[in-house]
Parts: sequence; C-alpha cells; structure tokens
Amino acid sequence: IMLTRQLAREGGGKVRVNAVAPGVIKTRFAEALWGNQAILDRVLAQNPMGRIGVPNEVAAAVLFLASDAASYVNGEVLVVDGGGGEV
Repeated sequence: IMLTRQLAREGGGKVRVNAVAPGVIKTRFAEALWGNQAILDRVLAQNPMGRIGVPNEVAAAVLFLASDAASYVNGEVLVVDGGGGEV
C-alpha cells in the first residue's frame, strides 16, 4: 500500500499509480482454498456476498483504473474481495 502511494507521489501527477488487492478469486493459484469444501465454507462465511470472486471481476477493476474514468484516482488500492476484508 505504501509503495503504491509513494510511487504515485514520485510520479508527480504525470503517471498514475494504483494497485488492485484481490480477495479469494477462483483461479488455479487459489484452488487450495476453493477446492477444499471445509476451507471454502469458512471463506464464504466471512464474505458478505457469500461467494468467491472470478478473474473477470479483478480484470474489470484493472480496466477501470487504467481508463479515463479513473483519471483522478492516484495512489489508491482498490480492494476486490466482495467485502470479505471488512469482516
């Protein structure tokens, strides 16, 4: 988080620096979490949306940050976890 903010400061407004912090996403990398029903049940119990994310949802966050719609967003971390980090 601090690296993102520091790089944004160093960019001086000429370069925007943001980060995406995904929660549990249904990828091969995280299969140990979502592939085990007991672990998955614990993960889902902590997520207000009651599900894990899919790669397209993280990609959409990245596309937003890279778009003109986020032209005034700089030095931020966009958490894509279905609210699970707030529990």
